[in-house]
Amino acid sequence: QVQLVESGGGLMQAGGSLRLSCVASGRTFSFSTFAMGWFRQAPGKEREFVAGIIWSRTNYADSVKGRFTISKDNAKNTVYLQMNSLKPEDTAVYYCAAGTTLRSDYELNHLGRYDYWGQGTQVTVSS
Repeated sequence: QVQLVESGGGLMQAGGSLRLSCVASGRTFSFSTFAMGWFRQAPGKEREFVAGIIWSRTNYADSVKGRFTISKDNAKNTVYLQMNSLKPEDTAVYYCAAGTTLRSDYELNHLGRYDYWGQGTQVTVSS
């Protein structure tokens, strides 16, 4: 089993920045091979892909390209999501996910390819 714990959410004004962190624990001896993703879910909406990383390859939702950056520190079993130029429409609960068998960057945006999920962290952007 792999446990994921997100942190870094909060309330921010539009135009501001936040950095989310997700620390993995448990069976993480092969964390460097895990695909990691960030998803978000706004009230009344389905969970949607935000960003993903496998090895050094990344993939982003069109809505966050140029504003968000995902990175991974294998030594710390941690994945980050740097969010800049935040907009009110970025308001959501953000979830970290690990895909232990996902190997292609083309699948990073496939929710069903992830095996483990964190509990989520709330991000609220005010206008």
